[in-house]
Amino acid sequence: MKLRFAESKDIALLSQLNHELIEDERAPNPMSIDELNQRMTTWLEGDYRAVIFELESSDVAYALYREEKDGLYLRQFYVVRDRRRQGIGQTAIELFREQVVGSGQTLTLEVFSHNETGIVFWRALGFQEHSIAFRI
Repeated sequence: MKLRFAESKDIALLSQLNHELIEDERAPNPMSIDELNQRMTTWLEGDYRAVIFELESSDVAYALYREEKDGLYLRQFYVVRDRRRQGIGQTAIELFREQVVGSGQTLTLEVFSHNETGIVFWRALGFQEHSIAFRI
């Protein structure tokens, strides 16, 4: 597997994968692909960066993140549907930590409380609960 930093030409791909992520994690986000394209463009022109993970000449996952005071905040991570349960997620996160996360930096992310699959995945990689958010 290899990692490449996303460029403006990757906006459509990232937006499509983001749309699939929204569906899969049952996020309360009604944005259309066009709206996701605009949001992704704005994010990448701002503080966010994205990487795309490739395996055998295919795009198999992506990560969207930004640098914060004490580390990196991973806003989105997604493995394409037909490549799950093959170790790709674990390998991608290991590669991300080796090539993107700086030595001594923390890596923080959020998972919807109803996303049991996501919670199990992140725990299996050694991530621990840091806080609990509430909403009314």
